[in-house]
Amino acid sequence: MTLFLIAMAIVVVLILMEIPVAFAFGIGAVLFAYTTGNNISFLIPHGFKTASGFALLALPLFIFAGLLMAEGGISERLLNFVNAIVGRVKGGLGAVTVLTCALFGAISGSSSAAIAAVGQIMIPRMIREGYPEGHATALVACSSVLALLIPPSIPMIVFSITGGLSVGAAFLSTIIPGILLTVLYCALNIWFVRDNPNIKLEPALPLGQSVKNIAKTGYSASFALLMPVIILGAIYSGIATPTEAAAIAVIYAIPVGLFIYKGMSLRSLGSVTVRAVTMTGSIMAVLFFLFIMSRAMILEQVPKELAEALLSFSDNKYVLLFMINILLLLIGMIVDDISGSVLAAIIFLPIITQLGIDPIHFAAVVGVNLGLGNVSPPCAPMLYMAGGVSKLSLDRYIGPTLKFLCLGHLPMVFLVTFVPDLSLFLPRLLMGY
Repeated sequence: MTLFLIAMAIVVVLILMEIPVAFAFGIGAVLFAYTTGNNISFLIPHGFKTASGFALLALPLFIFAGLLMAEGGISERLLNFVNAIVGRVKGGLGAVTVLTCALFGAISGSSSAAIAAVGQIMIPRMIREGYPEGHATALVACSSVLALLIPPSIPMIVFSITGGLSVGAAFLSTIIPGILLTVLYCALNIWFVRDNPNIKLEPALPLGQSVKNIAKTGYSASFALLMPVIILGAIYSGIATPTEAAAIAVIYAIPVGLFIYKGMSLRSLGSVTVRAVTMTGSIMAVLFFLFIMSRAMILEQVPKELAEALLSFSDNKYVLLFMINILLLLIGMIVDDISGSVLAAIIFLPIITQLGIDPIHFAAVVGVNLGLGNVSPPCAPMLYMAGGVSKLSLDRYIGPTLKFLCLGHLPMVFLVTFVPDLSLFLPRLLMGY
């Protein structure tokens, strides 16, 4: 256990020194294997075997499909559709941002993609309409992590495969928390700007014209909105596995981007393919070293020792869940969501099983905690990415961010953790889980 903690401390220091995450975990894995006397030549084949599993093929396919739809010009269509519904109330443009991030997450499965596609449009637009710059930046950053909760979520795929869980059940476990958090962020946004005299408001339209606008923009966005329906429908109807559904998503996304939305050319299709391969390669490098470390941890019985250490504090599962929440939050602050989901599966899933906590419930706990960590300093990758879009210094948007997190995301973490039915209702209803 001591050697494992030292190895993880070295990984954290390397990441804070801005060493690439894959290399940081690679160094940590090699050091841990060497100091514990494990033969690295035995561990490497395990890493290759796990990383090359058929189920993990869903990961690059979902990444490719998400990038294809992002490049294909869906952002404006989604924004126009949501704006037609809620855009003409005070604070409505902020609600449009939150809802569009949630919808985009359902298409791309990536928080960073949501910031890149939605943030670059909505942050300048909100500022032009009178929203404070810090508020606009914080809203996009916090809303981007809805992509972790609205399926198909790439971190949930990785968590499920690493932990040997049903991907479909893990997807379902985060839907209700994701919807509730979306509504909560919309409400908080409207509350925060309610007395702001600088907010510009478009005049209300007659009911008939409003319905026409919704129908028109909805039709324009229909092919984008159909994508998650097709993916999840194929999985839960039993027609396709998650990997096969990911392949269907790619086949669907190419003609939509090229011929229907026409936001993508053959040349840009090539560049999207290169980006997808690059992103997949960087993720697989991280996963490879994490799988090596996980095998070494199992051989050294680190999860068992960690469980015993936690149980020595208390035998109350709610107290232990609270402690695990804190550890997950710290992991989310330091590493990206995909690395965090693998670490959660490796380190905490055996403990959760020993405590008698449902692993699918724990999948939702992991999702909301990593989302909170990804926008919480010091590392906060999604927060700084949104700040890069708005080109503001941290002091300009850290205050609004903390308001959204403390009043929105943090209560949702506790709700998901201590009310298991919130995450287990849909898996039981739709899959008989």
